Amino acid sequence: MQYTFLSATILLILITDPIGNIPIFANALRHVAPERRSRVILREVLIAFVLLLTFMFVGDGFLRVMNLSELSLQIGGGVILFLIALRMIFPPVNQGEAVEDLGEPLIVPLAVPAIAGPSALATVLLLVSQAPQKRLEWIAALCVTMTVSAVVLVLAERIQRLVGARFVTALERLMGLVLVSVSIEMMLRGIKTFIGQLAV
Repeated sequence: MQYTFLSATILLILITDPIGNIPIFANALRHVAPERRSRVILREVLIAFVLLLTFMFVGDGFLRVMNLSELSLQIGGGVILFLIALRMIFPPVNQGEAVEDLGEPLIVPLAVPAIAGPSALATVLLLVSQAPQKRLEWIAALCVTMTVSAVVLVLAERIQRLVGARFVTALERLMGLVLVSVSIEMMLRGIKTFIGQLAV
């Protein structure tokens, strides 16, 4: 499955799921002073960006050390994306209450795993392993994704007031449906490649 800059950007935005992260961030930041919330959000997005960018550069080495093939990463990534998509469509009842009050959050749970979760890490590894020559495009796609996440999360309260909680929920589930299709396509292509290798 060959990705372009646009398709990789859309995929990363769907996986990092800034809309779905709104209640998680709101809950984690509820005891943080309003004037500091934007700074905390930008800091956490930056940490997630650095982590994902690091995985882009060490991805090939990681695959070699772990003796993983591109095919196994593609099928495994598809499974993870499918599970993430199901959670987007059918979110846990108390999703917004899962974050404990530990003061101002740092790295956990906002940067990791809310933004740079297992699915996002697997996706950047997959992009680099499939087309390492397009690394600059993947970096650009990641930059756009992190910018979108930062803008959405900083403006989360205004977005909720403007469009309403129901619209945000509906948009989240629509994104989940798209991600289900992407994950199934990824798994089917991986299985097709595997069967083709067995036939040879």
